[in-house]
Amino acid sequence: MLQLCKEEKGLAHHSASRGVKRSDQACTRDRTSVFWECCAREDTGGPGRWGKLTLFRSSKMVASRSWLLIKHFEGFPKQSDFKLVERQLPDIKNGEVLLEALCFSVDPYMRPYSRRALKEGDIMMGTQVARIAESKNPTFPVGGYVVSNAGWTTHSISNGTGLTPLLPEWPEKIPKSLALGMLGMPGLTAYFGLLDVCSMKNGETLLVNAAAGAVGSVVGQIAKIKGGKVVGCAGADDKVAYLKEIGFDEVFNYKTVPSLEEALKKASPDGYDCYFDNVGGEFTSIALLQMKRFGRIAVCGAISEYNEQETAKGPYVQVPLVMNELRMEGFLVNRWIKRFDEGLRQLLAWILEGKLKYREHITKGFDNMPAAFMGMLRGENTGKAIITV
Repeated sequence: MLQLCKEEKGLAHHSASRGVKRSDQACTRDRTSVFWECCAREDTGGPGRWGKLTLFRSSKMVASRSWLLIKHFEGFPKQSDFKLVERQLPDIKNGEVLLEALCFSVDPYMRPYSRRALKEGDIMMGTQVARIAESKNPTFPVGGYVVSNAGWTTHSISNGTGLTPLLPEWPEKIPKSLALGMLGMPGLTAYFGLLDVCSMKNGETLLVNAAAGAVGSVVGQIAKIKGGKVVGCAGADDKVAYLKEIGFDEVFNYKTVPSLEEALKKASPDGYDCYFDNVGGEFTSIALLQMKRFGRIAVCGAISEYNEQETAKGPYVQVPLVMNELRMEGFLVNRWIKRFDEGLRQLLAWILEGKLKYREHITKGFDNMPAAFMGMLRGENTGKAIITV
C-alpha cells in the first residue's frame, strides 16, 4: 500500500485548505532509496490562486566506501598498502542491481592472488554477503541476499553476473555470514578437497594443518562424519582446545611441541592415509615422510610461504612421493562449480543435524578491514574471519 510521505501530507493539507486538487499519484518513499518529492505551483490565472499539486521523481545518490589496494604487498601486508575512499554511485540501469554489503570475508588466498588479479589502485578483492537494495533485474528482486565478489566496498552496482543467491531454504537461525564460511567457498573447499581429491575412506587416518581455520575445521569434521581418525594441529592452545571440542581425535600445538616429527608419530604411529595441506613449507616436508603407502595429499594452500619475499629451496618432494607411491594434487574449488549446489545442501544438512559445528571470528566495522585481514594472516582467528559493516 502506498503511503503519503511527510512532505506530501503537508502540501496536500496546505493545498486542500485553498481548494486545490490533489493529483492521483501518491507520494512514497520506497526501500530502494529512490523517493518522491512533492511541490505545489502557483496557477498563472491570478494572484492567490493555486494550481494542482504536482510530483516529480528524484534519485537519492548512494555513497559507497571502498578500500583500495594502493601498493602491492612486499612481505607482510601493511596498513599503508590500503586507502579508504568514498564515491557517489550513479543510478542503476535496466538489468542492474544495487548491492548493500552486510558482511565481508578475509581469506589467505587474497595475499598471493591480489598481485595476479589487481592493479595498484583497484578495490581490494574479496567476497561479501549483500542485500539487493534496488533492482532493475527481475532475477534479483529487492530484499534478496547474494554472495558477491565486489571486494572491499560497502555498495556496488552489478548486472547480475557472478552473483550467487543464498540457498532458498536458508534457515532463519543460521547467520547469513555463513555463506562466506561453512556454507560458502571455505566449506566447499573442504568438502570437495577431502572427498574428491583425498578420496578419504572409512577407517582411514587424516592429517590436517591450520586445523582451526575456516577450511581446516570443516575438513576434520567431515572426516569424522565419514568414519575417519583425525589428527589436527594449530598454533595456539585455545585453538587446540576448540579442535577437541569439535571432535578431533588427536591435536597438538605445533609451535610448542619439541619436535614436529615426533608429535606426528605420536598422534598416529602407523602414519597417515590422507593429508590436507593448508600450510606448505617445512611442515609439509616433514609430514610427507609420515605418509602411508598410496597416501593422498590435497594441497589447498601454503600460508607459511605467502609473505616470503624470496622463494625457499628444498627439501624436495620427489623421493617420498616415489618411494611410497603417493599422490599429491593441488586444486582450486571452482573445478566443482557445477556441483556447488550439491555440496552446499549436504553441508547445510550436516549443520542442521548437529554434525557440523561452526565458529566465526567477528570484527566489527568496515574501517577495520585491513586490520582484520592482517590478523587473519597472523592466525588470530579461530574459525572463519568475518567483518561486519
